[in-house]
Amino acid sequence: MTYEIDIAGLKRELPLCKVNDDLYIGAFVMFGDVELTVHCAAELLKLAPEYDYIIAPEAKSIPLLYEMARQSGAEKYFLARKQAKAYMQGIFSVNVQSITTMGMQTLVLDMEDAKMLKGKRVIIVDDVISTGESLHAMEELCAKAECEVVGKMCVLAEGKAAERDDIIFLEKLPVFNPDGTVKG
Repeated sequence: MTYEIDIAGLKRELPLCKVNDDLYIGAFVMFGDVELTVHCAAELLKLAPEYDYIIAPEAKSIPLLYEMARQSGAEKYFLARKQAKAYMQGIFSVNVQSITTMGMQTLVLDMEDAKMLKGKRVIIVDDVISTGESLHAMEELCAKAECEVVGKMCVLAEGKAAERDDIIFLEKLPVFNPDGTVKG
């Protein structure tokens, strides 16, 4: 089963993937789709409020984060990692449970990055916002870094996330019943 979606003028077929016995989601993966990544970055930048930096959670949003920074001429972007790395000078972290991750996940921000973000206007970018758990964790990291979140952006707002008025997105992505029909 697949779902055809038009993302700001580009059509893609998303395979439907089982989350549980009653819920299927459209699998949206930007990895490897250069045309889609470049296009979505340009479209999101058109909608972006004024900002100093862009930040995103690891990992599926990395191509989008990079491309938005490249297209905007930014010299720096920030990534919340899934685990601390040896090169980090100190960290702080938050826990998150997202719809596509089995078990609890941690997002980590390097203290050196936090120093650069302090007092700055940031946009949080992700590929898909669904339950909002990853977004909430990113907001917590930004609060700890003492930066101001001026925008929350994604390519697709999945399910009830499309009803939110605090996120900027390109398209709505419904959730599905096991037979492939859109959940009402």
